[in-house]
Amino acid sequence: MSSPASSAHQHLLSAGRIGALDLRNRVVMPAMDQNLCTADGLLTEANIDHYEQRAAGGIGLAILETSAVAYPVGATSRHQPSLSSDACIDGLHQLATRLHAKGTRVIVQACHHGKTALVDTLEDRDQLVPSAPLPAMDYGSFAIDLTMDELMRMGNRMQGKTASHRQATVDDLAWVVDQFADAAERIATAGCDGIEIHAAHGYLISTFLSPHWNRRDDGYGGTVEGRTRLLREIVAAIRSRCGAGFVVVVRLDGCEFRVDGGITPQLAAQHAQAAVDAGADAIHVSAMGAPDSGVAFTDGPLPWQPGQYREITSVVRAAVDVPVIAVGRLDAALGDEMIAAGEADFIAMGRGLLADPQLVSRLNEGRPDLIRPCINCFVCVAENFWDASPRCAVNARLGRDAPVLSATSEPHHLVIIGGGPAGLEAARVGAARGHTVTLFERDRQLGGTARFSAVTTPLNGDLVDYLIAAVADLGVTVHTATTPSAAEVAALKPDRVLVATGAVRSRPELRGADLDHVLTGDDLRLMLTGESSPDGVQHWGGISTWQKLIVRAGQALRLTTPARVRTLSRRYMPLGSSIVVIGGGLVGVEIAEFLAERDRSVTVLEPSAFLASEMAHPRRWRTMHRARSHGVEFVTNAVPVEITASEVTFEVGGEQQTVAADQVVIADGVFARAPIADQLRAIGLHVDVIGDAHDVGYIEGAIRSGFDAAATDALQQSPTNHHSS
Repeated sequence: MSSPASSAHQHLLSAGRIGALDLRNRVVMPAMDQNLCTADGLLTEANIDHYEQRAAGGIGLAILETSAVAYPVGATSRHQPSLSSDACIDGLHQLATRLHAKGTRVIVQACHHGKTALVDTLEDRDQLVPSAPLPAMDYGSFAIDLTMDELMRMGNRMQGKTASHRQATVDDLAWVVDQFADAAERIATAGCDGIEIHAAHGYLISTFLSPHWNRRDDGYGGTVEGRTRLLREIVAAIRSRCGAGFVVVVRLDGCEFRVDGGITPQLAAQHAQAAVDAGADAIHVSAMGAPDSGVAFTDGPLPWQPGQYREITSVVRAAVDVPVIAVGRLDAALGDEMIAAGEADFIAMGRGLLADPQLVSRLNEGRPDLIRPCINCFVCVAENFWDASPRCAVNARLGRDAPVLSATSEPHHLVIIGGGPAGLEAARVGAARGHTVTLFERDRQLGGTARFSAVTTPLNGDLVDYLIAAVADLGVTVHTATTPSAAEVAALKPDRVLVATGAVRSRPELRGADLDHVLTGDDLRLMLTGESSPDGVQHWGGISTWQKLIVRAGQALRLTTPARVRTLSRRYMPLGSSIVVIGGGLVGVEIAEFLAERDRSVTVLEPSAFLASEMAHPRRWRTMHRARSHGVEFVTNAVPVEITASEVTFEVGGEQQTVAADQVVIADGVFARAPIADQLRAIGLHVDVIGDAHDVGYIEGAIRSGFDAAATDALQQSPTNHHSS
């Protein structure tokens, strides 16, 4: 069991203060767009419930998602909150009342979106900017690696219109200041505790702060003093209008990545000090990437590395004498460490709180192992690109009308066959509702292919660890290294059976696919982990006898955990120097990057026009960027023709080409099938097939189907009405 919270996360869980506001801990839920408002920008019950869940889970401070001060002018979405009329006050009052009742304080993030104000474009208004025309931008790198469906969805949101820009006049800026002050007064009237001025992420104030975007030579440009003038006037106006007890937080870019002449950490420190001098109570340090680069989106505002803004934040923290809120893929341990080191005072954990609203409660209980982890898949934020509500790969309830878990009125015996994410999630949910749950897993360890994928994607292993801890905590009976027959399942007298045996992988009908040096994804997993093969046969991929001995020794010494494989494979892998991966989907791309990082020459052949289409596109941008930087060659519209002992022949556009290959990895040919389900139905059992055994959906699909299957009782259904195999 984990260490008590009092010692493990004592700094993060200690009380804190921002301005006149006392907070029960240092955990902040940052603003994350939900796109759940009415078409008039008013909060809905779904909005408020989303924040109330996190408040009930113990957060100290919630920041309402980006709200438009002059809505619809300067707004980026019709479904973001409006602050431009008194009509917003009632919803904000309900939000404040309900969060205060749970012990959480709430402030509202306020913004004018400037050059990203999509609603202005849709309604034929110029977007307001500090300097016009804007610097030249090349959106070619933004469009790269997007699927046709994604491009169409983004295009549909624009409705065929192109943005136009207008350089702000002094009168325009006086109006902007008044809009922020008016919005703050409405927020205060509603009973909320303060405002966060959004001066980051390429929005209006941010562009005034940036030397790249602000090329003015009047009093609002030219120097740090000039570029911070708009921000200082907004802070001062709010402070004057709302008084000393109203908290004013300023969110700033600590850096503009991939932007020539943009904001640096040193400039950010000066911006922070200017905001404090004007009356700000706290600084929230974020970052921004170049708006015309897809991969830059994972530099900022959504970082791909843990603690990506840590050094930036510490530079700002050293420059001001007010609390600083840190953000940027921070978990509880890292956040506690930063507070202890004096690098930050409060820790914002956005995606972590989307994944698990009970995050703080688990810390208070001393059970961080029961926190459902964010796996950094970017599924949530991808939805914002087309104005949809975020969903979560590991939290099946987010962004959809999912069942609310409640205790079952008729406890029964639930048998689950398969211990991957779908089976484990179903076991967790079923046991939490009061059912008796028995789970069988063929391999020695739980996790299924998600455990193997942790070799290339470590956070998938964190999810598996969480699910294992959760089912153990709930008393689920688990049998590993066991494949029960239909008769053995029937002998348990289950009321319901869930089959979660995963997808089936096969070798393609391709000349040479049966050669010794050809591995499927399953073969590679078995080689690296030493798990059992479904057919009892170990496929060695043409490696030598001494290489087999090394692999078997590693398996015997239990050196084949995902973490050890990641480390040891940098020193030695029983694979050749030239590898061809057939299949450029999610699995193929991840395997290719992994192998290339270990100094293999890798070529990926993908029959379709798009790569890794199963990934959320922000993750795809980063993954493809990393793979290419390691030298992976991707060939799309490439149809494999033949594998020989030394090369692979493929066809592109009617022309045949060849590529050298010491080894070939088959990373496609995945399909859903669950033959045991038919055997169980044949003897009269109630059966559902879930996860990849029913429909290949990877982790998100597995978690969702496992949740849905166990969240409601379906014993009244006929066995013939269940999912077929």
